[in-house]
Amino acid sequence: MANYKEIVTKAVIAKGKKNFTTEASVVVNNNPSTILGCWVINHNFSGIKAGNQVTINGSYDVNIWYSYDNDTKTEVVKETNNYSEVINMHSRDETSNNEEIIVRSLKQPNCVKVDIEGNHINYVIEKELGIELVDDVKLKVEDNGEEDPWDEIVEETKTEEVVEQIDNVKENFIEDTI
Repeated sequence: MANYKEIVTKAVIAKGKKNFTTEASVVVNNNPSTILGCWVINHNFSGIKAGNQVTINGSYDVNIWYSYDNDTKTEVVKETNNYSEVINMHSRDETSNNEEIIVRSLKQPNCVKVDIEGNHINYVIEKELGIELVDDVKLKVEDNGEEDPWDEIVEETKTEEVVEQIDNVKENFIEDTI
């Protein structure tokens, strides 16, 4: 009859990624002529699990640099966007509801399109988030009751050589060499 041992460790019990696209608009005081650049910075996020759903709450800043007055002046408009994304997660195993949620930004938010409509600047942001659920799992290992054999360690004794070397030590070696 085989004996089993259980090992308790942490393992990824569910894993997934999802792309998100967000369209937004910002109103500016001047009628823009040209969009000179759009940057997304300061991306922060965290995840909360409820049932089979993970809600990711986060924010990022969008900085849009544009020219106006027939491309003679420039300005940067800054807008903070908050988001809440809900993702359905299906665990591979039965869980204890003590899962650790690890959320990663696999693709940082990036502005992929910007358009001008009067004094409105419309833009599209894309991002990719990855989620891992980590929990305690038990692994069963078969133990056949036999232990690996011990190797015999044989030390070579050189006591006769050591005693002979000690006998040949010159007590006045330093005085004789001076």
